[in-house]
Amino acid sequence: MYSFLLTWAGLAAGVSAACTRAALQDATATYLKAQAAGQPSLLAGTLASNASYAENDAPVSIAASVLAQALTIDFSRSIYDTTECASFTEITSATSPHPYIIHTRLLFSGAAPLVITAIESVVTDAGDWAFNATAGLSWTLQETWDAIPAAQRDTRAVIQAAADAYLDQWGNPDLPVPLGTPCARLEGGSYYSGAKDQAANTCAMGAFPVPLAVGHRRYVVDEELGAVDVFNGFPWLESTRAANFSTPSSNFVRVVQGKIRYIHEATVCQTPNCGR
Repeated sequence: MYSFLLTWAGLAAGVSAACTRAALQDATATYLKAQAAGQPSLLAGTLASNASYAENDAPVSIAASVLAQALTIDFSRSIYDTTECASFTEITSATSPHPYIIHTRLLFSGAAPLVITAIESVVTDAGDWAFNATAGLSWTLQETWDAIPAAQRDTRAVIQAAADAYLDQWGNPDLPVPLGTPCARLEGGSYYSGAKDQAANTCAMGAFPVPLAVGHRRYVVDEELGAVDVFNGFPWLESTRAANFSTPSSNFVRVVQGKIRYIHEATVCQTPNCGR
Protein backbone atom coordinates (compact mmCIF):
# COMPACT_ATOMS: atom_id res chain seq x y z
CA MET A 1 0.00 0.00 0.00
CA TYR A 2 3.01 2.28 0.50
CA SER A 3 3.51 2.32 -3.27
CA PHE A 4 -0.12 3.45 -3.68
CA LEU A 5 0.52 6.38 -1.36
CA LEU A 6 3.57 7.39 -3.36
CA THR A 7 1.52 7.16 -6.55
CA TRP A 8 -1.22 9.32 -5.04
CA ALA A 9 1.27 11.95 -3.85
CA GLY A 10 2.86 12.07 -7.27
CA LEU A 11 -0.49 12.50 -8.99
CA ALA A 12 -1.32 15.58 -6.96
CA ALA A 13 1.80 17.28 -8.29
CA GLY A 14 1.32 16.09 -11.85
CA VAL A 15 -2.28 17.01 -12.60
CA SER A 16 -2.62 18.96 -15.83
CA ALA A 17 -5.24 20.32 -18.15
CA ALA A 18 -5.60 16.78 -19.54
CA CYS A 19 -7.49 15.81 -16.38
CA THR A 20 -10.89 17.17 -17.35
CA ARG A 21 -14.24 15.97 -16.09
CA ALA A 22 -15.06 14.67 -19.56
CA ALA A 23 -11.83 12.68 -19.73
CA LEU A 24 -12.46 11.17 -16.29
CA GLN A 25 -16.02 10.30 -17.29
CA ASP A 26 -14.87 8.55 -20.46
CA ALA A 27 -12.21 6.51 -18.68
CA THR A 28 -14.57 5.56 -15.85
CA ALA A 29 -17.19 4.48 -18.39
CA THR A 30 -14.57 2.16 -19.91
CA TYR A 31 -13.90 0.68 -16.47
CA LEU A 32 -17.63 0.00 -16.05
CA LYS A 33 -17.81 -1.71 -19.44
CA ALA A 34 -14.86 -3.90 -18.50
CA GLN A 35 -16.49 -4.84 -15.19
CA ALA A 36 -19.85 -5.63 -16.79
CA ALA A 37 -18.17 -7.88 -19.35
CA GLY A 38 -15.64 -9.37 -16.95
CA GLN A 39 -12.96 -8.44 -19.44
CA PRO A 40 -10.08 -6.35 -18.05
CA SER A 41 -8.66 -6.38 -21.59
CA LEU A 42 -11.24 -3.72 -22.48
CA LEU A 43 -9.07 -1.34 -20.46
CA ALA A 44 -6.25 -1.71 -22.97
CA GLY A 45 -5.16 1.78 -23.90
CA THR A 46 -6.80 3.19 -20.75
CA LEU A 47 -4.73 1.26 -18.21
CA ALA A 48 -1.06 2.16 -17.73
CA SER A 49 1.33 -0.72 -18.33
CA ASN A 50 2.62 -0.46 -14.74
CA ALA A 51 -0.78 0.18 -13.13
CA SER A 52 -1.37 -1.30 -9.68
CA TYR A 53 -4.52 -3.13 -8.63
CA ALA A 54 -5.80 -3.88 -5.13
CA GLU A 55 -8.94 -5.32 -3.59
CA ASN A 56 -9.68 -4.78 0.08
CA ASP A 57 -6.26 -3.22 0.64
CA ALA A 58 -4.38 -6.21 -0.78
CA PRO A 59 -2.58 -6.36 -4.13
CA VAL A 60 -4.36 -8.73 -6.51
CA SER A 61 -3.70 -9.91 -10.04
CA ILE A 62 -6.32 -8.40 -12.31
CA ALA A 63 -6.77 -11.82 -13.90
CA ALA A 64 -7.86 -13.19 -10.51
CA SER A 65 -9.87 -10.13 -9.48
CA VAL A 66 -13.57 -9.27 -9.40
CA LEU A 67 -12.87 -7.21 -12.53
CA ALA A 68 -12.45 -10.52 -14.38
CA GLN A 69 -16.00 -11.57 -13.41
CA ALA A 70 -18.90 -10.52 -15.63
CA LEU A 71 -21.43 -8.66 -13.47
CA THR A 72 -24.89 -7.32 -14.05
CA ILE A 73 -24.50 -3.70 -12.98
CA ASP A 74 -27.95 -2.88 -11.70
CA PHE A 75 -26.88 0.60 -10.67
CA SER A 76 -23.72 2.65 -10.58
CA ARG A 77 -22.89 6.17 -9.49
CA SER A 78 -19.57 7.90 -10.18
CA ILE A 79 -17.93 11.11 -9.02
CA TYR A 80 -14.99 12.90 -10.60
CA ASP A 81 -12.12 14.74 -8.93
CA THR A 82 -10.35 16.96 -11.46
CA THR A 83 -8.06 18.39 -8.77
CA GLU A 84 -6.54 15.05 -7.78
CA CYS A 85 -7.22 13.37 -11.14
CA ALA A 86 -9.29 10.53 -9.77
CA SER A 87 -12.77 9.06 -9.91
CA PHE A 88 -14.88 6.99 -7.57
CA THR A 89 -17.63 4.56 -8.57
CA GLU A 90 -20.18 2.72 -6.48
CA ILE A 91 -21.48 -0.45 -8.17
CA THR A 92 -24.50 -2.42 -7.00
CA SER A 93 -24.85 -5.84 -8.61
CA ALA A 94 -27.94 -7.38 -7.03
CA THR A 95 -29.11 -9.66 -9.84
CA SER A 96 -25.82 -11.33 -10.74
CA PRO A 97 -25.50 -14.98 -9.64
CA HIS A 98 -22.95 -13.66 -7.15
CA PRO A 99 -24.21 -10.28 -5.84
CA TYR A 100 -21.74 -7.55 -4.95
CA ILE A 101 -21.54 -3.96 -3.77
CA ILE A 102 -18.23 -2.53 -4.95
CA HIS A 103 -16.60 0.82 -4.26
CA THR A 104 -13.73 1.63 -6.63
CA ARG A 105 -11.20 4.45 -6.82
CA LEU A 106 -9.43 5.02 -10.11
CA LEU A 107 -6.26 7.09 -9.98
CA PHE A 108 -5.05 8.67 -13.22
CA SER A 109 -1.96 10.17 -14.70
CA GLY A 110 -2.20 13.92 -15.05
CA ALA A 111 -0.73 14.05 -18.53
CA ALA A 112 -2.34 13.37 -21.88
CA PRO A 113 -3.37 10.79 -22.81
CA LEU A 114 -5.15 10.17 -19.49
CA VAL A 115 -4.48 6.62 -18.24
CA ILE A 116 -5.35 4.72 -15.08
CA THR A 117 -2.32 4.28 -12.84
CA ALA A 118 -4.03 2.53 -9.93
CA ILE A 119 -7.30 0.76 -9.21
CA GLU A 120 -8.38 0.24 -5.60
CA SER A 121 -11.65 -1.50 -4.75
CA VAL A 122 -13.55 -2.30 -1.59
CA VAL A 123 -15.38 -5.44 -2.70
CA THR A 124 -18.25 -6.60 -0.47
CA ASP A 125 -20.50 -9.63 -0.78
CA ALA A 126 -22.37 -12.12 1.42
CA GLY A 127 -21.04 -12.07 4.98
CA ASP A 128 -19.66 -8.57 4.84
CA TRP A 129 -21.07 -5.87 7.09
CA ALA A 130 -24.89 -5.68 6.74
CA PHE A 131 -24.56 -6.89 3.15
CA ASN A 132 -27.76 -7.13 1.14
CA ALA A 133 -27.37 -5.98 -2.45
CA THR A 134 -31.09 -6.22 -3.21
CA ALA A 135 -32.04 -3.97 -0.31
CA GLY A 136 -29.11 -1.66 -0.99
CA LEU A 137 -30.24 -1.26 -4.60
CA SER A 138 -33.80 -0.49 -3.56
CA TRP A 139 -32.74 2.27 -1.18
CA THR A 140 -30.14 3.72 -3.53
CA LEU A 141 -32.70 4.12 -6.31
CA GLN A 142 -34.84 6.28 -4.02
CA GLU A 143 -32.10 8.84 -3.41
CA THR A 144 -31.32 12.04 -5.33
CA TRP A 145 -27.72 12.95 -6.08
CA ASP A 146 -28.29 15.56 -8.78
CA ALA A 147 -25.67 18.10 -9.75
CA ILE A 148 -25.72 21.15 -7.48
CA PRO A 149 -26.14 24.57 -9.16
CA ALA A 150 -22.75 26.28 -9.46
CA ALA A 151 -23.67 29.19 -7.17
CA GLN A 152 -24.73 26.78 -4.41
CA ARG A 153 -21.77 24.40 -4.45
CA ASP A 154 -19.59 23.87 -1.42
CA THR A 155 -15.82 24.01 -1.72
CA ARG A 156 -13.91 20.75 -1.74
CA ALA A 157 -12.53 21.70 1.69
CA VAL A 158 -16.05 21.96 3.14
CA ILE A 159 -17.13 18.69 1.54
CA GLN A 160 -14.11 16.77 2.80
CA ALA A 161 -14.33 18.35 6.25
CA ALA A 162 -17.92 17.15 6.61
CA ALA A 163 -16.91 13.54 5.91
CA ASP A 164 -13.88 13.83 8.20
CA ALA A 165 -16.08 15.18 11.00
CA TYR A 166 -18.36 12.17 10.67
CA LEU A 167 -15.43 9.76 10.95
CA ASP A 168 -13.67 11.80 13.65
CA GLN A 169 -16.75 11.54 15.86
CA TRP A 170 -16.22 7.79 16.04
CA GLY A 171 -13.26 8.60 18.25
CA ASN A 172 -14.98 11.36 20.22
CA PRO A 173 -18.81 11.43 20.26
CA ASP A 174 -18.75 15.01 21.56
CA LEU A 175 -17.28 16.37 18.33
CA PRO A 176 -19.76 18.26 16.13
CA VAL A 177 -20.83 16.77 12.79
CA PRO A 178 -22.69 18.85 10.15
CA LEU A 179 -25.60 16.45 9.65
CA GLY A 180 -28.53 17.54 7.53
CA THR A 181 -32.14 17.00 8.57
CA PRO A 182 -33.14 14.50 7.44
CA CYS A 183 -30.01 12.45 6.82
CA ALA A 184 -29.96 8.87 5.56
CA ARG A 185 -27.24 6.27 6.10
CA LEU A 186 -26.96 3.08 4.04
CA GLU A 187 -24.73 0.34 5.46
CA GLY A 188 -24.67 -2.52 2.98
CA GLY A 189 -28.40 -3.12 2.77
CA SER A 190 -29.43 -1.58 6.09
CA TYR A 191 -31.01 1.86 5.76
CA TYR A 192 -31.31 4.39 8.54
CA SER A 193 -33.44 7.31 7.42
CA GLY A 194 -35.22 10.30 8.91
CA ALA A 195 -37.60 10.40 5.95
CA LYS A 196 -40.56 9.25 8.07
CA ASP A 197 -39.85 11.93 10.64
CA GLN A 198 -38.41 15.07 9.07
CA ALA A 199 -37.14 16.19 12.48
CA ALA A 200 -35.18 12.96 12.92
CA ASN A 201 -31.51 12.63 12.13
CA THR A 202 -30.42 9.05 11.84
CA CYS A 203 -26.88 9.55 10.54
CA ALA A 204 -25.69 10.22 14.10
CA MET A 205 -23.64 7.22 15.19
CA GLY A 206 -23.51 7.79 18.96
CA ALA A 207 -20.67 6.43 21.07
CA PHE A 208 -18.84 3.20 20.26
CA PRO A 209 -17.77 0.92 23.13
CA VAL A 210 -14.23 2.18 22.59
CA PRO A 211 -12.97 5.34 20.83
CA LEU A 212 -12.16 4.55 17.21
CA ALA A 213 -9.26 6.13 15.35
CA VAL A 214 -10.27 5.89 11.69
CA GLY A 215 -7.07 6.04 9.68
CA HIS A 216 -5.63 5.40 6.22
CA ARG A 217 -8.08 7.88 4.69
CA ARG A 218 -8.00 8.40 0.93
CA TYR A 219 -10.33 10.87 -0.76
CA VAL A 220 -12.12 11.52 -4.03
CA VAL A 221 -14.02 14.84 -3.98
CA ASP A 222 -16.53 16.14 -6.52
CA GLU A 223 -17.81 19.69 -5.96
CA GLU A 224 -20.39 19.44 -8.75
CA LEU A 225 -22.22 16.58 -7.04
CA GLY A 226 -21.33 17.70 -3.53
CA ALA A 227 -19.85 14.28 -2.86
CA VAL A 228 -16.77 12.71 -1.37
CA ASP A 229 -15.71 9.13 -0.94
CA VAL A 230 -13.31 8.20 1.84
CA PHE A 231 -11.50 4.88 1.68
CA ASN A 232 -10.43 4.10 5.26
CA GLY A 233 -9.72 1.45 7.82
CA PHE A 234 -12.60 0.62 10.20
CA PRO A 235 -11.15 -0.45 13.57
CA TRP A 236 -12.86 -2.53 16.31
CA LEU A 237 -15.73 -3.78 14.09
CA GLU A 238 -14.19 -7.20 13.38
CA SER A 239 -14.85 -8.97 16.69
CA THR A 240 -12.35 -11.76 16.02
CA ARG A 241 -9.43 -9.33 15.94
CA ALA A 242 -7.86 -6.86 18.33
CA ALA A 243 -9.73 -3.55 18.69
CA ASN A 244 -7.03 -1.71 16.73
CA PHE A 245 -7.36 -4.04 13.72
CA SER A 246 -8.77 -2.06 10.81
CA THR A 247 -10.90 -3.73 8.17
CA PRO A 248 -11.19 -2.15 4.69
CA SER A 249 -14.09 0.27 4.44
CA SER A 250 -15.44 3.07 2.26
CA ASN A 251 -17.81 5.91 3.14
CA PHE A 252 -19.51 7.68 0.23
CA VAL A 253 -20.95 10.98 1.45
CA ARG A 254 -23.28 13.53 -0.16
CA VAL A 255 -22.99 17.09 1.20
CA VAL A 256 -25.50 19.85 0.38
CA GLN A 257 -24.94 23.40 1.62
CA GLY A 258 -22.40 22.17 4.12
CA LYS A 259 -24.66 19.46 5.56
CA ILE A 260 -24.43 15.70 5.14
CA ARG A 261 -27.48 14.32 3.34
CA TYR A 262 -26.51 10.71 2.51
CA ILE A 263 -23.84 8.26 3.66
CA HIS A 264 -23.19 4.91 1.95
CA GLU A 265 -20.85 2.53 3.73
CA ALA A 266 -19.26 -0.63 2.36
CA THR A 267 -17.18 -2.57 4.88
CA VAL A 268 -15.36 -5.89 4.57
CA CYS A 269 -15.61 -8.56 7.29
CA GLN A 270 -13.20 -11.37 8.09
CA THR A 271 -16.04 -13.45 9.59
CA PRO A 272 -19.79 -13.31 8.80
CA ASN A 273 -21.07 -9.83 9.68
CA CYS A 274 -17.76 -9.23 11.46
CA GLY A 275 -18.91 -11.60 14.23
CA ARG A 276 -21.54 -9.14 15.51
